[in-house]
Amino acid sequence: MFIDLHMHEMRNSGDSFLPLEEIVEIAKKKGLDAICITDHDSMDIRDFAQEYSRKTGFPIFVGIEFYSLQGDIIAYGVRDYPRERVSAQEFIDLVREQGGVCYSAHPFRNNRRGMEEHLDEVTGLSGIEVLNGSTHRDACLTAAAYARRLDLIPVGASDCHVPEKVGVCATYFPMEIRSEEDLVRAFKTGGMKPAYYEDGAYHIVDIDAPESEFPDEVWMKKR
Repeated sequence: MFIDLHMHEMRNSGDSFLPLEEIVEIAKKKGLDAICITDHDSMDIRDFAQEYSRKTGFPIFVGIEFYSLQGDIIAYGVRDYPRERVSAQEFIDLVREQGGVCYSAHPFRNNRRGMEEHLDEVTGLSGIEVLNGSTHRDACLTAAAYARRLDLIPVGASDCHVPEKVGVCATYFPMEIRSEEDLVRAFKTGGMKPAYYEDGAYHIVDIDAPESEFPDEVWMKKR
């Protein structure tokens, strides 16, 4: 399965221009098997997303992109989350106490919202976003190096805010993901790989391959 793990919907992410209905339409056209809505510091879309998922028969999961004091973290399997900024470790611990999982989003993007070297200071992350639809290749390569060194799951996601970005990066899951519980279980099991969309199909990336084999910035192009 290919799932876009990091997407922003306009109802609760003020910088997004995407309604859920359009996200699902584009996701289906690109061949995604499911999507995750991860709005900024909010999970208020959960009820609407669950209702729309039942209506369309398309899997829609809801997580959160939380802006910790050390950078953005994506989390799934949580109901309670801080309404103010807290440290990355405090947020990670809160997620794990609820049985959830989390990963570092775009840790080396040049917008000062990634965890960067703080990755070495925390415990409990399940993964690192090594392909991000709005992050340049060098930053993605650095993230991949950290994923290898810290033995964390490498994932890909579009981080879309506009139609052109939906599904430009995604994550390959070797197992069926039909519920939020399945998604959380997969992060605890591992085996996922980042992927990018080009020429009408998804291409899986091996982060252990030489840097010369790491894809060019096809995900940065509007397509």
